[in-house]
Amino acid sequence: MTLTSLVTATPEPVAAVAGTGQLITAALVGIAVLVVAITFFKLHPFLALILGSLTVGAIAGRAMLDVVGSFSTGVGDTVSGVGVLIALGAMFGKLLADSGGADQIVDTIVGRSSPRMLPWSMAAIGAIIGLPMFFEIGLVLLMPVIFLVAKRAERSIISLGIPALAGLSAMHGFVPPHPGPLAAIDAVDANLGLTLGLGVVVAIPTIVVAGPVFARFADRWVPVPAGDLFDATPDKRERRPTFAVTLATVLLPVVLMMGKAFGDILVDDGTTLRSILDFIGEPFVALLIAVIVAIFTFGTSTGMSRDDVSDVLSSALPPIAGIILIVGAGGGFKQTLVDTGIAEVVSDFVRDSNVSVLLIAWLVAVLIRVATGSATVATITAAGIMAPIANDLAGGEVSLLVLAIGAGSVFFSHVNDAGFWLVKEYFGLSVGQTLKSWSIMETVLSVMGLVVVLGLDVVV
Repeated sequence: MTLTSLVTATPEPVAAVAGTGQLITAALVGIAVLVVAITFFKLHPFLALILGSLTVGAIAGRAMLDVVGSFSTGVGDTVSGVGVLIALGAMFGKLLADSGGADQIVDTIVGRSSPRMLPWSMAAIGAIIGLPMFFEIGLVLLMPVIFLVAKRAERSIISLGIPALAGLSAMHGFVPPHPGPLAAIDAVDANLGLTLGLGVVVAIPTIVVAGPVFARFADRWVPVPAGDLFDATPDKRERRPTFAVTLATVLLPVVLMMGKAFGDILVDDGTTLRSILDFIGEPFVALLIAVIVAIFTFGTSTGMSRDDVSDVLSSALPPIAGIILIVGAGGGFKQTLVDTGIAEVVSDFVRDSNVSVLLIAWLVAVLIRVATGSATVATITAAGIMAPIANDLAGGEVSLLVLAIGAGSVFFSHVNDAGFWLVKEYFGLSVGQTLKSWSIMETVLSVMGLVVVLGLDVVV
């Protein structure tokens, strides 16, 4: 058992206190409360998840103090494990952005690309930038890049923007340390290293289809030239980390976590090497090492003083407070579903049906994503519902369950998703144009991700 699993271990589910029909009703009404609160009343997802949890417990017939206890336990377990990783990831991403490292990646890749290869290069940039950064931060960071490259190459915004956004969104949905995949891994007790490796395998063909390939069609439907929004060149540091140093630092936590996964397979348990790989590959330790290394490669080596580095690290935390609260409340909602017996009812249905577990997990995530507009809420809720069935699956299948949920969580972004409006306003599109480009791209990404996951299920 890993350090994270020890910290985030959840109690065994209690026996169901109501009949199957009552429990299903409780789940449906609870999710409906969640959806209505977020979409109609514009309530913050943190509060909506609390209300949804209380509704589930009340209709399921549990004592309300027990419901509060289940929710609190879920919040505490999730924040103590996933919350710390989110904070470390935010610090790392902030150092990458403020040091000019992200600009270095962009300039190097774009500078070596032919006009024909530009969409593919933009997809690579989106994926690399998206690896250590949260979606919204990566999106804002990519926008001036997309505009400047499109104007320089005399290409439309859509032809280069869609590939970049596909790379960014795929990382957000499939690859830890993003909040959604991390929370899902925690909920179903999946192997993080294996899930990370399979997530990259799923992401690559998915980005190709939803990015450069789909962009050819989207560019015909929505031909939008580059505007003047980012004509002024942003201030850059006099010294930036080199491309090699930047890429090595970005990939460091991934390599450490993958090293642990390979160690579990290739190195005998109890040996010194295995103990070292297990320790440095633990997500908390891997990200901590990456942040410490980034302080030097992205900080002091670029001319930042100690005070500058301290300011960068401090400024990284306030923007992600809301994300941590949402993820924590999602963990509380998940624990409520488990402790009322609802998740067990769903798992029994899946066991008795002939429908693929992965397909059902994807559909559950799709429904919640379309209803709430939040990929993170969709991932956490679907993972909580599917958690009991994970006990019946082998290690590789549990990781694929996480990825199927991740694929469903990015399905058809529309008007209830903040990302939809960010893309619309930055690109200067109408609602219809945004639906024909960004929304369809997200749908292609989701469906293609599911196809790849189902294909891997045949061989894993």
